[in-house]
Amino acid sequence: MTGSRSHIALLVNPHSGRRRAAVTAVRLKEALREAGARVYVYTGRSAADSRRMARLAAADRPDALVAVGGDGLVHQALQGVVGTGVPLAVVPTGSGNDIARAFGRPRGSARDVAAAVLRGRTRSADAVRLRLANGTQRYFLSVLACGFDARVNERANGFRLRAGRAAYLAAVLAELRSFRPIDYEIEVDGRRLAGPGMLVAVGNTCAYGGGMRVCPDAEPDDGLLDVVFVRQVSVGRFLRMFPRVFTGGHTGLEEVVAERGRVVTVRAEAGAAYADGERTGPPPLVCEVAPKAVEMLELTS
Repeated sequence: MTGSRSHIALLVNPHSGRRRAAVTAVRLKEALREAGARVYVYTGRSAADSRRMARLAAADRPDALVAVGGDGLVHQALQGVVGTGVPLAVVPTGSGNDIARAFGRPRGSARDVAAAVLRGRTRSADAVRLRLANGTQRYFLSVLACGFDARVNERANGFRLRAGRAAYLAAVLAELRSFRPIDYEIEVDGRRLAGPGMLVAVGNTCAYGGGMRVCPDAEPDDGLLDVVFVRQVSVGRFLRMFPRVFTGGHTGLEEVVAERGRVVTVRAEAGAAYADGERTGPPPLVCEVAPKAVEMLELTS
């Protein structure tokens, strides 16, 4: 890909990062155009609108779709590019930015990022096909969270001022006061796990919540999903376990079950789930790996 021939689509959430995304997108657009690229900017007014814009942009077959925003915007961009061969690039300006962390955060000036976009170096990555209880389907790139972590996500999203890991930790402390374990039934390639638990995470990449390594061994190109199930524990025990999620050390504890597989079904008595930090819907949920379904543009040097 060279600047004089390239067609770049920018998908922007202008409100991301306290409007930092808007400033970043303007600078990147200017740098790309200076390099000779044709640049088209798509701005969604909502999650659904961003998803529609992503599909419109991908239909024009650009050389890359660049998502300028947080994990939620990347989630919407994925719906447009998955299976198309259109490369997806992530320029993070959100609060968590776990997807960008998994695939390499860009560094340097807007010109440096533009040069990386135009260099066009990609890696094939898996996506996860998610079938909801109502039969609809979508894809996610990072982690599906059910139970305690989903409720924490819901609380963190409701904060007026959010700051990645700090918001997540504040929401953890708030949710601990009212959370009750949930009865789960989980199938991983036909193997069954069941019982009351604190949370279930299905990971294509390792982290959520601004760098919390809930599925520490997950790799986005191995054709497998990593499943972590934390069985019922007391609040005190859960608080003592919790710091280990920052290093991934929790998977060695006896209360934690770790599995790997290609198809994961989660059934539960109540509660919604979050994928890539976006609310999906209540169980039952079926996650199936879609190997090499998306081309991720590498923006690191």
